[in-house]
Amino acid sequence: MNRREFLKTTGAITAMSLSGLNADTLDQPPKPALAFPRYRGFNLLAKFGARGPRRKFEEEDFEIMTEWGFDFARIPMSYWNWASRDDWYKIDEDVLKDIDEVVELGKKYKIHVNLNLHRIPGYCINGRNMEPMDLYEDTPERMQKSLDAAVFHWKMFARRYKGISSSQLSFDLINEPPYTRDETRHVEVVTALVKGIRQEDPDRLIIADGKDVGRTPVFGIADLGVVQSTRGYDPMSVSHYTARWVPASAFESSGEPTWPLQGDDGKVWDKAALKTKLIDTWMPLVQKGVPVHVGEWGCFNKTPHDVALRWMEDLLALWKEVGWGYSMWNLKGDFGILNSERADVKYEVYKGHKLDRKMLELVKKY
Repeated sequence: MNRREFLKTTGAITAMSLSGLNADTLDQPPKPALAFPRYRGFNLLAKFGARGPRRKFEEEDFEIMTEWGFDFARIPMSYWNWASRDDWYKIDEDVLKDIDEVVELGKKYKIHVNLNLHRIPGYCINGRNMEPMDLYEDTPERMQKSLDAAVFHWKMFARRYKGISSSQLSFDLINEPPYTRDETRHVEVVTALVKGIRQEDPDRLIIADGKDVGRTPVFGIADLGVVQSTRGYDPMSVSHYTARWVPASAFESSGEPTWPLQGDDGKVWDKAALKTKLIDTWMPLVQKGVPVHVGEWGCFNKTPHDVALRWMEDLLALWKEVGWGYSMWNLKGDFGILNSERADVKYEVYKGHKLDRKMLELVKKY
């Protein structure tokens, strides 16, 4: 074996070990590059929270998305729906049947279903301190206990849905991982979850959110064969104007938003600024062959409607240029096309809902 052959072989072994494979597979033909269609759709929130009455997914949402020409439903879920913070391993099978139903709805309407753990054992971007242990910042023993439970939940779903094509179903591991000094811990977490899933279902399509609340690409998992998910919420002064759950320090401007926007620090936010932050940051990852999808984006209903639409159009045009799909937060509700309760919109009545026609036609264009 010459030096070139040695380096090629050892490089292949390294990549395979990261993905849970081993040197025994070296004589098998290589898998084709990971492909991910330009899926476009919405987040559906029936399992997003875990308080109040049990909510089930609505077939009407799939009917509407199909009628409008969309093909992607991201399903952010809290594990509290089928387990609890007090016992990560005691599973309520009846609740899992609700998730079976949304998977079947996706198959029925030819809409790709993407199951996401918005709250996973040990972590959630909302109410992180409500977890008994922290998946990212705790003692090594407690972090490992959280990770073991997180792997348990994803292996459960992998077994449950093995045999369903990845063209119909994918897994999005953890919603919006935290800001961290480097990507080391997130790489450890994602690698363990991917390995657990592939032990049960080697062919499952997997998505991993970028670190820093989905805003930063993760190069340490580029060889795992997973899609990476980004966000479309910048600048926060436009997308989340007056949102009380956002800390004041996250807003670029203290005034009513405009588009383009000039921040209090003098920085101008326009289409070019969006490209620099939301597109160019991710292109080195794309050049490594990693597909990118926008898992969440949208605009809170307190932003003036004309400002929201101009900002949205710039985002949508940029994503279309680079071939990225997206899932809007949400279909029905404060960020949505239906029932957003904006004070400055003349709504149409559509299937008993309030339809923001201008926003719908804009999103359908891209």
